[in-house]
Amino acid sequence: MAIRERRERERRDRERLIVNAARELAEAEGWDAVTTRRLAEQIEYSQPVLYSHFKGKDAIMAAVALEGFAELATLMRAARTSAPDPRASLAALAEAYARFAETHPVLYEAMFTNAIELTFASPQETPPALQQGFGELREALRPLTGDDDLDANTEVFWAALHGLMTLTRGSRLPAEGHQHRLALLLHRFGA
Repeated sequence: MAIRERRERERRDRERLIVNAARELAEAEGWDAVTTRRLAEQIEYSQPVLYSHFKGKDAIMAAVALEGFAELATLMRAARTSAPDPRASLAALAEAYARFAETHPVLYEAMFTNAIELTFASPQETPPALQQGFGELREALRPLTGDDDLDANTEVFWAALHGLMTLTRGSRLPAEGHQHRLALLLHRFGA
């Protein structure tokens, strides 16, 4: 039993090493620089070892994205639960989301822009980290919108928040107007 446990621990450690190396390389040089060959060189394992853990670059990017979704959900929960009232809670959550997008642009790109094989909006197939993030948005909106079409309100709020971040990050909207646009969005949703 001890040998099997050690092998499983080593396997988890290698997967963590691969994901960390991919994230670091992407943050330093962008996702185009992340190849299985470069990752294999960086972690000092052969490419077949990488393929024994992941189908390829897209699967590695999905693993990095899942890590990002878990981090974002944690940040949104902390922001939502630390605010004194529902309006402040939604505003704090929106600020945490915006700050995450601004400070982790490559990770945000993997999560929301790049094509990854993760299922969104399916109670049975959506990974827990994605469900938790959506749940934080939903819980921040619940006291302001009630249960009347709460999921649709959450989807619209998330889409608008994501759109603002994507357009601002892509220089489609001027950065200096970000706070004003965010305030308008929050006003529309009762905050």
